[in-house]
Amino acid sequence: MSVSKTIPVAWQRTHDHGQCIAGAIDAAARICESRGIRLTPLRRRVLELVWENHKPVGAYGLLDELKREHSSAAPPTIYRALDFLMEQGFVHRIQSLNAYVGCNDPGHSHKGIFLICNDCGDALEIEDKGVANTIDRFASRLGFLLTSQSVEAAGLCPGCQEA
Repeated sequence: MSVSKTIPVAWQRTHDHGQCIAGAIDAAARICESRGIRLTPLRRRVLELVWENHKPVGAYGLLDELKREHSSAAPPTIYRALDFLMEQGFVHRIQSLNAYVGCNDPGHSHKGIFLICNDCGDALEIEDKGVANTIDRFASRLGFLLTSQSVEAAGLCPGCQEA
């Protein structure tokens, strides 16, 4: 079996990351156009910065990068852009890290499950309806109304296990 079939693209050390960024921007542009909303140059740039690697990035890290291009950028600038990107499903917030990662499937609503590497910091979004349904069932049995669902698991990615 080839590496690409066993190790997700996010954890392949040699994949073409430029394709990840281009794909995310193209998908966001198409979705915005279909919804009749604007992917402004600033929102696009923040999305590019989030996708620069597969590591979750904090708002202030994004702000530092953005200030190199727009010296007047301030925290509200980043937070407004991130709010828009989250509302549209283009990025996810990883609560435990207070950081953001790009959504690898922004075209539909889904519940986030994230595998986060303790060594390299990469985060991989996966979708497993079984896990989501189990959480839904338990919440329902307890009379709890879920308004959002995110699962975060920490460990070691395949590359860090080999190192």
